[in-house]
Amino acid sequence: GGGPASAAMNLADNDFVLFGLPERFALDRDELDARWRQLQGTVHPDRFAAEGAAAQRAAMQWAMRVNEAYRRLREPLTRATYLCELRGAPIDAQRNTTMPAAFLAQQMGWREALDEARDDPAALQVLDAEVRAAEQGLWAEVGRAFDDEPDPAVAAARVRALMFIHKFRRDLADRLAALHE
Repeated sequence: GGGPASAAMNLADNDFVLFGLPERFALDRDELDARWRQLQGTVHPDRFAAEGAAAQRAAMQWAMRVNEAYRRLREPLTRATYLCELRGAPIDAQRNTTMPAAFLAQQMGWREALDEARDDPAALQVLDAEVRAAEQGLWAEVGRAFDDEPDPAVAAARVRALMFIHKFRRDLADRLAALHE
């Protein structure tokens, strides 16, 4: 007995510890998925039906915690944001909007290109390819800044840039979708 916590798990553990994974940006998605299924089985409230309401509530809390950690680790952007927090360089996107001048100039160029491309699918596709290439370059820098030559401040700056790119590519996808309606 003793509910799900008896498995020496701690609700306050960080997501990586919870999943038994190394605290790094590069992550084996298959391994993450397998650990998630395993943890889900361990903390499923139905398994504690015989132990009464308190054990089931604890299991429910655990199941929620496991799912929250899984969602955070699964997506590169949320995983990177979380790692920045763990490493003492929180993103704080609301207050901290500082971007390198070169990136701001690039952003403005993309926004102008998006306006000019209005209803031209070919031009939008070219723009998307350019933005995607920049995005891939930034992801490589993020990986290095977390795993190879740890520099949380650099990682955080790149993650903020990637948040912008993520939003921009959504806007671009919406524009392309609207043309196909």
